[in-house]
Amino acid sequence: MKTQIDMKKSRILGVGHYVPERSVTNHELSEMMNTNHEWIVERTGIESRHWFTPGVDTVTNMSKKAAQMAMARAGVQASEIDFIVFATITPDYFIPGNGVLLQRELGMGTIGALDIRNACSGFIYALSIADQFIKTGMYKKILVIGAEIQSSALDKSDEGRSSSVIFADGAGAAVLGAVESDQPGILSTHLHAQGEYAEELYCKDPGSSREVRISPELIESGSFFLKMNGNAVFKHAVVRFMEVIKEALEANQLDQSAIDLLVPHQANLRISQYIQKQLGLPDEKVFNNIMTMGNTTAATIPIALSEAWEQGKIKEGDLICLAAFGSGFTWASALLKW
Repeated sequence: MKTQIDMKKSRILGVGHYVPERSVTNHELSEMMNTNHEWIVERTGIESRHWFTPGVDTVTNMSKKAAQMAMARAGVQASEIDFIVFATITPDYFIPGNGVLLQRELGMGTIGALDIRNACSGFIYALSIADQFIKTGMYKKILVIGAEIQSSALDKSDEGRSSSVIFADGAGAAVLGAVESDQPGILSTHLHAQGEYAEELYCKDPGSSREVRISPELIESGSFFLKMNGNAVFKHAVVRFMEVIKEALEANQLDQSAIDLLVPHQANLRISQYIQKQLGLPDEKVFNNIMTMGNTTAATIPIALSEAWEQGKIKEGDLICLAAFGSGFTWASALLKW
């Protein structure tokens, strides 16, 4: 049995991302529904987002490209990966999950693959699960994925415009590896949920508790489209974001001034800016890319991490805080030394 002294720590060795080629501007959306560029920017901060091209992009092939980038940056071969944790609520198949599809595409033999469905908090939940596996010594290198195709589940009519202007498609990946406990790495993760608010942000069908999962009546009802109570989500998000960030800092006896970079889930630029103001962080200590990426649900944080690293905004030894809030409601944070 391992002791606290010889337990390993997990560290992000490399990050990668991929988004579809098709960039959809607010002006293009205004041709689909009654909206305009100014209305969308004022309420969300989004100017454009990426949507998949049917027959070209899949959750599997997007995540494969993100994973290959992350592994290349980490200097890790596919044969060295011991396990996959895949966060998505939009898998390519109803069953099986996307983890096994990615395993097949990367030629990873018979390693285990775990799928989790925690929506916007999915990547941090996945990171936390991978962290536990590495800490206990069960695995040495784990591929963590957040990937979504949301645009095919959106109601692109006037009725659905409040959510359809926000959500987007893409994939992000991180390679976690075991390091000695005195090395930089993940310091702690913090996970929460409050299911009483599940229907404030959800997609009801196809659900297994119906008489049949798919029927003309269900399709006609619009229950296959994402539904969101934007006001409720915003009010809860600004509270839970702050709570879970402070929880992470307190768990490590650190002050918010110690944060070198906050990478929040890209839900809404107004939420990120509110949190930034509450924490008293300057612009250079918060990374936002929702302006051109939209909300890619479980993929937002790994995509943002990858872009921040590319842009030189993350350097070795930096204290990075990740935080997310979304459907469930679920919320989570992670604090790590890069």
